[in-house]
Amino acid sequence: MKRAKFLTKVTDINKLYLEKIINKGDIVVDATMGNGYDTVFLSKLVGESGKVYSFDIQELALKSTSEKLEKESIKNVELILDGHENILNYIKEKISCVIFNLGYLPKGNHSIITKPNTTIKAINNSLNILKENGIVSICIYSGHVGGNEEKEEVYNFVRNLNQNDFNVLHTKFINQINNPPELILIEKKGNI
Repeated sequence: MKRAKFLTKVTDINKLYLEKIINKGDIVVDATMGNGYDTVFLSKLVGESGKVYSFDIQELALKSTSEKLEKESIKNVELILDGHENILNYIKEKISCVIFNLGYLPKGNHSIITKPNTTIKAINNSLNILKENGIVSICIYSGHVGGNEEKEEVYNFVRNLNQNDFNVLHTKFINQINNPPELILIEKKGNI
C-alpha cells in the first residue's frame, strides 16, 4: 500500500514551506534542538556560508545533535545549552527563520517539556530579531500533560499580533482526533 508522501506530518509540510523561504547564507535558529533533525535540515538549507544557532536545555539533545553534525561533517552550527527564551543573549544579527517544535524530547524524559511562559518570551524575542519577510515556525504538540495549555497561550499570542506587521498562518489536520500536531507560521512583513 502506498502512503501519502507530504501530508502525513506537519513537520514535513513545514519543510515544504521552509525550503522555499530559506536561502544559502541565511542565519537561522532551531529554538528546540531535540534530536537534531531540524538543525541538520536548516544547516543544509543555509549552506556553508550560512549559520544555525540551535538551543536546548538538555545535555542529551546536545549530544544527539552533535553526533549527527559530526557524522555529516557539518560545521556551520552553534549548539547552545540554554533555554530558547534567552535567544537575545546569543544572537545579535538579524535572522531569517526560527523553528520551534513544542513539547518534549522524543525518546527523552517526557516530564521535561516546553512551557508557555518561556515559549511566548522566545517567540516574542525571535520576532524582534527577525528580518523583513523572515519566518517563525511553531509546531505545536499538545497530546501531553501541559500541551493544551501551551497551545492556548501560543494561540492567544499569535492572534493578537498586529496584521499590519505580521501574517500568521495556521495549519492542522481536521479529520484526526488523536491530538495531531499543528503548525503556525508567522511572517514579519517588510514594512516594519
